[in-house]
Amino acid sequence: MSLDADYIVDRRRMRRKLTLWRVLAVLLAIVAVVAVTARLARPDLIATGGGSYMARVAIRGLIRNDDERAKALDRLAKSSARAVIVHIDSPGGTAAGAEQLYDSLRAVAAQKPMVVVVDGLAASGGYIAAVAADHVVTRSAGLVGSIGVLFQYPNFSDLLKTVGVKVEEVKSSPLKAAPNGFEPTSPEARAALESIVKDSYAWFRGLVKDRRQLDDASLDRVADGRVFTGRQAVELKLADELGGEDAAIAWLAKEKKINPQWPVRDWRLQPRLTDLDFIHLAMIWTFDAVGLRSLARQVEDSAALQTIQKLNLDGLLALWHPVVN
Repeated sequence: MSLDADYIVDRRRMRRKLTLWRVLAVLLAIVAVVAVTARLARPDLIATGGGSYMARVAIRGLIRNDDERAKALDRLAKSSARAVIVHIDSPGGTAAGAEQLYDSLRAVAAQKPMVVVVDGLAASGGYIAAVAADHVVTRSAGLVGSIGVLFQYPNFSDLLKTVGVKVEEVKSSPLKAAPNGFEPTSPEARAALESIVKDSYAWFRGLVKDRRQLDDASLDRVADGRVFTGRQAVELKLADELGGEDAAIAWLAKEKKINPQWPVRDWRLQPRLTDLDFIHLAMIWTFDAVGLRSLARQVEDSAALQTIQKLNLDGLLALWHPVVN
């Protein structure tokens, strides 16, 4: 009985000590969260480390409306960065998202010298973002252009007939929710869509003509929806020179009197983790015996969710979308 009592007392002492250490770990995690959050609120502090510098911005993947990105670019425009290098590798995305990004980049360019580097692809909405800069550098094997817009939708009417399904509807007017994919597209609905596409295409053409200073004949040669290699893009005046970041820095030094020895530091457009993410992950690390595996699952789930969200591109698209049979 005495041994059992001593064992129980020891177990209770161990539990109290373990609880104390867990509480201390949580407190330390919360302090770390507060410190990191304070720095995330000031990306300029993360980017600079003090002194004069050039900011590097990366535009990757599909482009959609992104208020966090717009806010980050607004902070960049007001920051102490002496110049901005924008790296683009994007097939485009939604027309509205590309317009939002273009406006944000133009606001940055109004405050600081800015140059674009096309790493691999600046097509459609990606090219809309590229022309926000006064100088475009591209890799010789990069792809540039795809000036145009499209509106795509599936039509299941033949399939529904095959399986014997009929969709009935009551709507206020013939063009409400048209096209809907459940019936053949009417001439009126197609004409309405064509007017939207043509209007957006005219805006895109006008933007390229103005920003790249092209005459009508030169614009017609490049605005038929195709993409061009970097070498072709320079010849057609869609880009200014071949190269990478070194060429961009050399242009900033020559044309904008930027010191090429200043460091180039990444400017984060989105926080990697939110405040709640930090707290949640701290709790996982503290209380979960398999914390690393749980963290991996969290990261994988987050990445999968972002992929699904990015693939949801309903509406008018400024997107290079080649079909491979």
